[in-house]
Amino acid sequence: MKIYVTDPDGTEHALDAVEGWRVMEIIRDHGLPIKAECGGACACATCHVYVDEAWLDKIAPMNEEEEYMLDEAFELEDNSRLSCQIIMSEELDGLKVKIAPSAN
Repeated sequence: MKIYVTDPDGTEHALDAVEGWRVMEIIRDHGLPIKAECGGACACATCHVYVDEAWLDKIAPMNEEEEYMLDEAFELEDNSRLSCQIIMSEELDGLKVKIAPSAN
């Protein structure tokens, strides 16, 4: 499985993804610049990403906790999500996200 992550410089990276892992963990473990300060506990907004429009309907809906944390994020867009709340699955093979400026 792969996910495609665009870094803050605009470079797209094809990353090997593992089913069941959080997208945040995949990005971090590949060494891309993402703070992810709380380690995936949905207690900050430092893993903020923009999900490619084509994938928005394929990822699980945002829960109340994520929505609350995103209210604290800078440069929020309609396609903003916390990458710690997106769990990799076969259905998300090929997922495209962009790291938000506030997350690095």
